[in-house]
Amino acid sequence: MALFLSEQDVTGMLTMPLALAEVEAAHRALSLRQAHDVPRQRTRLPQTTLHVLQGALPQLDVIGYKAYTSNRSGIRFLVHLYQASSGRLLAVLEADRLGMVRTAAASGVATRWLARPDARVAGVFGAGWQAEGHIEAIAAARPLQRVKVFARRADRLQAFCARLSQRLDIEVSAAASPEDVVRGSDIVSTVTTAATPLFDAAWLAPGTHINAAGSNSLIRQEVAEDVVRRCSPIVVDSVETALREAGDLLPLLEKGRLQARELVELGDVICGLQPGRSTAEAITLFESQGLAIQDLAVAARLVEMARARGVGVELPYGG
Repeated sequence: MALFLSEQDVTGMLTMPLALAEVEAAHRALSLRQAHDVPRQRTRLPQTTLHVLQGALPQLDVIGYKAYTSNRSGIRFLVHLYQASSGRLLAVLEADRLGMVRTAAASGVATRWLARPDARVAGVFGAGWQAEGHIEAIAAARPLQRVKVFARRADRLQAFCARLSQRLDIEVSAAASPEDVVRGSDIVSTVTTAATPLFDAAWLAPGTHINAAGSNSLIRQEVAEDVVRRCSPIVVDSVETALREAGDLLPLLEKGRLQARELVELGDVICGLQPGRSTAEAITLFESQGLAIQDLAVAARLVEMARARGVGVELPYGG
């Protein structure tokens, strides 16, 4: 029978190390042509948009999709996981936390492969749900000594920094300005819904690594064109997906100032098929849009754990 895992079930089992391992494995499989991923598709109504990401990981014998609706009342996520060999439904998972952690894990994996080994200071734009996961993931990839965070709401920012400092046992402090976030940071991460760029290229020091995780449509842009032009390599989770929805890159691509062939997939860096950081002075960029295979890889592992632990509710179908 198929299994249903609630948000509570997922939260009880999912850890950042687990997500980092599964997301990295998924990107490796994609690079080796051992995975299939279909870019996000959207159906829009005036009140609600349905978003669907689908893919398959044959080595794990899974195929499936994540679907979520966005509405003024909130966003609701579900992952449907099927056995690839039989087509039967394996599990349905509530996927709010799963999606947050796997998104953060992608930036953590990119940081592991692209940031300087001696990176110790991170600057983060955003103090929301996703930003919390990103700090945890980056801290898992590099032994951070300090994190500087900037957000528009000062009251929310102070509480955010205090909570993360205590949980991660590292210094997490509020930055005075966007410039303060960037200057002196070895890693800069943007996790916002900004429609205009967040920082100036002049503030970046040689050797910085940038994770840009918030711009997944043309109407969003966190990273300015002059910042992108300073970066090499420009790494994406999937070239096909980036060409559809990387709001930071699409303006340059449309103007001919950036070519699709210049984009490097994260899995190719992991597999050694493309170079990552070339020098200590290089400024590297990871543009994250999110892939179905990230969700499926993490979900498959959680379902395996749930079966072993007797977690979840059996559904009266599945074949």
